Amino acid sequence: MNTEQDKSINKLAPTLDKRALYTELTRILPADSVLFDEEDLHPYECDALSAYRQLPMIVVLPNTIEQVQAIMRLCHQHNIPVVARGAGTGLSGGAMPLGDGIVLSLARFMSVLNIDPLARTAVVQPGVRNLAISEAVKPFGLYYAPDPSSQIACTIGGNVAENSGGVHCLKYGLTVHNIQKVKLITVDGELLTLGCDALDSAGYDLLAIINGSEGMLGVVVEVTVKLTPLPDRAQVILAAFDDIEKAGSAVGEVIAAGIIPAGLEMMDKLAIQAAEDFVHVGYPTEAEAILLCELDGTNEEVSEQILTVRKVMRDCGATEVRTAKDEEERQAFWKGRKAAFPAVGRLAPDYYCMDGTIPRKHLPFILRRMAELSKQYDLPVANVFHAGDGNLHPLILYDANNPGELERTEEFGGKILELCIEVGGTITGEHGVGIEKLKQMHIQFTTEELQQFHALKHAFDPKALLNPGKAVPTPRRCSEYRQLPNQAQQAHCDGEHE
Repeated sequence: MNTEQDKSINKLAPTLDKRALYTELTRILPADSVLFDEEDLHPYECDALSAYRQLPMIVVLPNTIEQVQAIMRLCHQHNIPVVARGAGTGLSGGAMPLGDGIVLSLARFMSVLNIDPLARTAVVQPGVRNLAISEAVKPFGLYYAPDPSSQIACTIGGNVAENSGGVHCLKYGLTVHNIQKVKLITVDGELLTLGCDALDSAGYDLLAIINGSEGMLGVVVEVTVKLTPLPDRAQVILAAFDDIEKAGSAVGEVIAAGIIPAGLEMMDKLAIQAAEDFVHVGYPTEAEAILLCELDGTNEEVSEQILTVRKVMRDCGATEVRTAKDEEERQAFWKGRKAAFPAVGRLAPDYYCMDGTIPRKHLPFILRRMAELSKQYDLPVANVFHAGDGNLHPLILYDANNPGELERTEEFGGKILELCIEVGGTITGEHGVGIEKLKQMHIQFTTEELQQFHALKHAFDPKALLNPGKAVPTPRRCSEYRQLPNQAQQAHCDGEHE
């Protein structure tokens, strides 16, 4: 890394203290939109990855683009770090604040500004909930395809930041494939428009860079999403297996049969039992694993594909195959899957949700190795994941009140991510890197590759004020990471995201 880039990574000292910053912010916003007292700051100290907590200096809640611009200009002028925040449903610590910075909440940007049924687009503010988009456009026979499990709460701005997916991403893509335009405020308060109302725009594809950028390049204040027509028919097949590796093999066989399901999800026995105890949808609790395969399209093609998938499941050793008899049962099958995370949360005081992606063909191997690691670390794992595109979400159950158990859990989770890299996969599918996976970034990417990430960051944010310390680790601090034992890795990287 050259000297100029290296300097940009060093944290600059703020030139305003908390009281002075509060005074300046109240010149931009009403006093009740600037949270200052400690008790008001606690709801913003972490995201859904609650193992890491930090109180911000101040939280601001603007409701106009002009206010956001003024806030960014002020913070840029005085070297104040800014962490943009949506609903706080993230699972990698990406929205965790800094003690000497502000949290810029987009919670009040919650309007659907325009729906164009002919162009199949909707213009929405970043605080609009994922599910609310589909609800708003349903009268036009349309919906927004990416559907994370937290879609009832997560916001489109956060989805853009993390490039979220969901159960239907196998066929319809991630957020990046369903966004046409964004309005973005830069670190120094400039309003940019990336993308356009046409299907393509000239120049570099900066829109794709913003998807998954974890709030490090700018603050998204408006999003134009692409909408998908509601299918004539959608039907779900539930297949139960007495061996999880058989279920893993069936995933590849479905794709090999030339079928791209709208969704293809897997749950193991622990997740099945937890979901059934929680929502009572009729899951076969004796099964070691189930697959949920949704097929959609015209009546004719769905009928034909159902026959094919049922045969594939039987040939792969399914002990039971059910086809949802109506829309109510289809929704019930998905209700159990969507409720799996909170359901598993009832099994232990804490759980640690991992997020890695692998080539589908390695699914049986990875499941076997995770089971071995579970025994090695003496920590149960419930597996819930987007099997069709190889996006794993192992939930490691633990109790943070037991000394050393969180650290053991983190080490176990890191081993799962390293397994993903070993088979040609990646350390994230939709949760982002945040602060959780900084160490594994050194395994997946070379120092030279990390330098390119920093060069891109520097182009947008030379002072490194936007969500500093997240997503991309500093090569000069951890250049020997891969050669060190685990404990030495921790010591060597202490302060990595300070």
